[in-house]
Amino acid sequence: MDTLILVLGFLSDPYHLALIVGGTFVGVLVGALPGLGPVIMIALMLPFVVRMDPVAGIALCGIVYCATTYGGSITAILINTPGTAAAAATTFDGYPLAERGEAGRALGVATFSSAIAGIIGIIVMIIATPLLARLAYQFGPAEYFALAVFGLSMLASISGQSMIKNFIGGAFGVLLATMGTDLTTGVERFTFDQAHLSEGIAVVQMMIGIFAGGELLRQATLTHVKRNIVAEAVARLPSREDFRRIWRTVLRATGIGTFIGILPAEGGTVAAMIAYNEERRWSPNRDQFGKGAIEGVAAPEAANNAATGGTMVPTLALGIPGGGSTAIILTAMLILGLRPGPQLFTEQPDLLAGLFGAMLGANICFLALGMIGARYFSRITLIPTTILWPAVFCLAALGSYSLQQSLFDVGIMLGFAFLGYFMRRHGYAPAPIVMGLILGELIESSLKQSYLIYDGNLFAILQQPIALTFLLLSLAGICGPFIARAAGGWREKQAAEMLRGDDD
Repeated sequence: MDTLILVLGFLSDPYHLALIVGGTFVGVLVGALPGLGPVIMIALMLPFVVRMDPVAGIALCGIVYCATTYGGSITAILINTPGTAAAAATTFDGYPLAERGEAGRALGVATFSSAIAGIIGIIVMIIATPLLARLAYQFGPAEYFALAVFGLSMLASISGQSMIKNFIGGAFGVLLATMGTDLTTGVERFTFDQAHLSEGIAVVQMMIGIFAGGELLRQATLTHVKRNIVAEAVARLPSREDFRRIWRTVLRATGIGTFIGILPAEGGTVAAMIAYNEERRWSPNRDQFGKGAIEGVAAPEAANNAATGGTMVPTLALGIPGGGSTAIILTAMLILGLRPGPQLFTEQPDLLAGLFGAMLGANICFLALGMIGARYFSRITLIPTTILWPAVFCLAALGSYSLQQSLFDVGIMLGFAFLGYFMRRHGYAPAPIVMGLILGELIESSLKQSYLIYDGNLFAILQQPIALTFLLLSLAGICGPFIARAAGGWREKQAAEMLRGDDD
């Protein structure tokens, strides 16, 4: 109760309200730019934050973190280019909706889901942070390995028409994750004597190329196709029926995002992928996923925004960053003389209240900004493709170059652009590669750590209850489609035999 009173006190200060509005506006714009995101934005702000009042400075980091996470959905929906890694899953159904002339509807669903999930996630953090921090203690290398395997098992149903092609794409993504110098042995793997590859391939360049570049090349083959998009439909916001359809999805994805966010080194990207796949797995409209299902927009957006609150738990309670953004926030706290840990909750309650209040205010602010701006953002789809996509390509190249000021990164982006184009032509979805790359590094590192901890006996992983649970769920996820197909075939056979008997 004391924390809630402090949060309300923070939000009643005009200076803090101005900070929330300004930070949210800038964060949404930055999040919508491909290649930029919360990590880069907070890093650029760091020299200014450390000169601010500690409460206001850390609060501003939290505001930008929430706003940029949401902002990534705007370009993910409008031009099939996720502004942030956490918005990659939003492209699966958001862009097909935009192609159908329903960009405003998709943006409205994304805004609503993001804000509601973010608000719920932060309220849960305020109330249950100590309890959830203790839960994070239960996860060791074995549990992280099993969780990553569980994520890869979802390739059976993530996207595309062929489960085999999904697993091939995922395996290729895991292979890409092994590129670079092995930190354990110091051996360089798959670098081809290129110093630029010694640290591996960054997810950002790959995603920009495979999504934005691949889509640009596909659009280049469709310049002769006339688009019949009605301007009124483009700017139409979601209906009451749409909100009724997605509220359960938002709640489920919020739970997933909050839980995944609490686990150190996970974050919004993994949470969004898992939430999308779980929604597709259990939805009665699973056939519409990948073609423009609004549940496919609501689930990842709710999960990645709920995870923003979750990632702060290990950062604040354990001093372990929940992701790249929180690692920089943690750095800012240390520079300001703030020591994360259990003592933070008793020694600096005003700091925690400011951070939670700022993140809560940011979610409310971008809810209003998004619902009002959706009508205007959505009109980007009315721009002729001959103008829009060259501009997108310039932004993609700029985003790839800006990370390390390297033309080599731009070349990597172009390589994945051609890869993404040929994948789509031959029925391979890009999502499995992204998921394989994201989870591959976690699988390798946690497996190595487990090997060392259990003296080379990897079967000891099966003796850990949480790890065993995730591995059994993985097995069920892989076998599930085969069992469902066999059961469907058996029912059809029984129905055919019954009809044959009636005819006799």
